Amino acid sequence: MKNNTDKYTYRIAWSEEDGCHIARCLEFPSLSAHGDTVEAALREIAFVVKECIQWLEEEGEPVPEPLGMKKFRGHLTLRVPAEKHRELAIRSAEEGVSVNQFILSRL
Repeated sequence: MKNNTDKYTYRIAWSEEDGCHIARCLEFPSLSAHGDTVEAALREIAFVVKECIQWLEEEGEPVPEPLGMKKFRGHLTLRVPAEKHRELAIRSAEEGVSVNQFILSRL
């Protein structure tokens, strides 16, 4: 990965309680940074992520793959109680679609 921080997924939100913008990186959920502006918060979290990646690489630990670069199969395993499964099967049958299509239409 070599400190390619621009490929990661960042979210910035205003915190009324802290009186500043709080930035987070979805691939590193334990990290956050703050700034007086959105731009400052983004710069800070990118710096923190860069430092974290460097530390992980030095320690031989795996570096999270950016979500935007990750390949998804499109398969999702979901466990639900038997009664909910029955309800989904009935509702999908009423609509004339598969359970998969019924759930997908609700997402």
